[in-house]
Amino acid sequence: MREISYADAVVEAIEEEMDKNEEVFVIGEDIGRYGGAYFANPKLWNKFGDERVRDTPISESAIVGFALGAAITGMRPVAEIMFCDIMTVAMDQIVNQVAKMRYMFGGNVKVPLVIRTPIGGFHNSAAQHSQSLESWFAHVPGLKVVMPSSPYAAKGLLKTAIRSNNPVIFFEHIQLYRQKGPVPEEEYYIPFGEANILREGKDLTVVASAVMVHRVMNVANKLEKKGIQIEVIDPQTLCPFDKETILSSVKKTGRLLVVHQACKTCGFGAEIAAIVAEEGFDYLIDSIQRLGAYDIPVPFASNLEDYTIPNEQRIFSAITEFLGK
Repeated sequence: MREISYADAVVEAIEEEMDKNEEVFVIGEDIGRYGGAYFANPKLWNKFGDERVRDTPISESAIVGFALGAAITGMRPVAEIMFCDIMTVAMDQIVNQVAKMRYMFGGNVKVPLVIRTPIGGFHNSAAQHSQSLESWFAHVPGLKVVMPSSPYAAKGLLKTAIRSNNPVIFFEHIQLYRQKGPVPEEEYYIPFGEANILREGKDLTVVASAVMVHRVMNVANKLEKKGIQIEVIDPQTLCPFDKETILSSVKKTGRLLVVHQACKTCGFGAEIAAIVAEEGFDYLIDSIQRLGAYDIPVPFASNLEDYTIPNEQRIFSAITEFLGK
């Protein structure tokens, strides 16, 4: 199977859906001739032109408001917000309009809107461009929340998102854009609400998302040499959330560790822990553990950023201490 980058998988998903449906268009800052802040590939603009690849002013509230209006009148916009941190500028549109409009109109209005945005930042992006705010949006009824961790998942889930009649917040980790992985050339879709078991094990269930999936997998490979078998699960979508797969895994291992890049306090790991505590308490042979970023703004300095966000060393230590190894 061919291997392409995460970024190319995202572009390919959008291109395929634009080819199939003239109602699909993209909108955002610098996405036209420039090709996007991270892709640096004007492929979509070269093919579809200004009418369906629309550059916008630097106004996130205008981007989301325009996209919402287009969605409820029959189009299928794919809006890009350059950093998830800047989604805060458009929170009124997203939380009070996008998420609630279909409900408030009794289902008579569809909102086929995808909002793509990078999370997690990269080295030296500092406090205002490095956050992981997925739990904010998972808290809002009416929004689907997606966090793919591989090129394969990114393409399949984005195609599903574009075809959805409900609004989808699609988080893409910046550090994954250049990562390559196998992606079929034939068309495929990945349904929402299905977690992916990346590695089976019997000693501990670890639930991780986005770039943390790869760090956990690297640690799991090292621990296997010590005879420790870690089961690694990527939820892929936070709303809807596949609790059955996690509960089934915890029933087998008896232990749960949740790893995410967002701050530990009120991160989505707290919700996963609560679900297992409520519905899988009898399966547990140990306390539930969470590992997230420290509750501080992400520092600018590389060494401090690496200290703040869970790295492989912290994950390794957390697992070995948890298991008493």
